[in-house]
Amino acid sequence: MSENQGRRNLRMPDDNQVFAVVTDMLGGSRVRLRCADGKERMGRIPGRMKFRTWISEGDVVIAEPWDWQDEKANVEWRYDDDAAEQLRREGHID
Repeated sequence: MSENQGRRNLRMPDDNQVFAVVTDMLGGSRVRLRCADGKERMGRIPGRMKFRTWISEGDVVIAEPWDWQDEKANVEWRYDDDAAEQLRREGHID
């Protein structure tokens, strides 16, 4: 673990967003997500994140399910390893 063990204020999901873990890379900016609400969804990495934020299997993200197709979601945010560990300690994700 790192030296700074203090709690950081992390970005939390809005009302229509959920925590998710990337379980599979599907290619073409698509990922398989296991969401905190118990559903498996196909996640889409939007263009604004594609080249700035590298996403890989096992990453913890915030996903926003589509209103019109609940089995799909947009990836809105990716947590780094330290932040993901803090979320697990605080019980937000498994």
